[in-house]
Amino acid sequence: MRWIIVTMMLGVLGLVGCATIVGDKTQLLSINSSPEGAEVCVTDETGQQVFKGQTPTTVVLQKADGTYFGGKDYTVSISKEGHETQTVQVVSGPNGWYVGGNFIFGGLIGWLIVDPLSGAMWTLSPETVNLNLAPAAEKTSLDDSRGLAIIQLDDVPVEWRGCLDPLM
Repeated sequence: MRWIIVTMMLGVLGLVGCATIVGDKTQLLSINSSPEGAEVCVTDETGQQVFKGQTPTTVVLQKADGTYFGGKDYTVSISKEGHETQTVQVVSGPNGWYVGGNFIFGGLIGWLIVDPLSGAMWTLSPETVNLNLAPAAEKTSLDDSRGLAIIQLDDVPVEWRGCLDPLM
């Protein structure tokens, strides 16, 4: 009788996925910037905006795209007036419970059916976005006679290029 109970329990364990039991379908992403108060825009891999706000903030993101073995990826864009805009890619990858947990406990059903369908097999990386926004470079014009301006040759009008002297 004990063997029947043990066999049934092992059979039930074989029907579950470790990542589904231990993990979630969503993940928190903390977003910080220096200076604070920067605009944050998070878009998914399809280009759809999923969040807009200001730093510091925390966003709840879906880890799966709803398809079989489909993880979600995101682009986090942070901008502030007077500073360079920066972007960070947040990508999904299989988590440790999916890889190792199913190897030890869940078996093929967890690997191939339960965890891929639930979306809990994914983890988003990085888990925190911390960016130092650099001040934006000042733009100079050719009419600025206050000093030396370094510009690209493509920005010099064609009719002025004949007046240029090489530095080397």
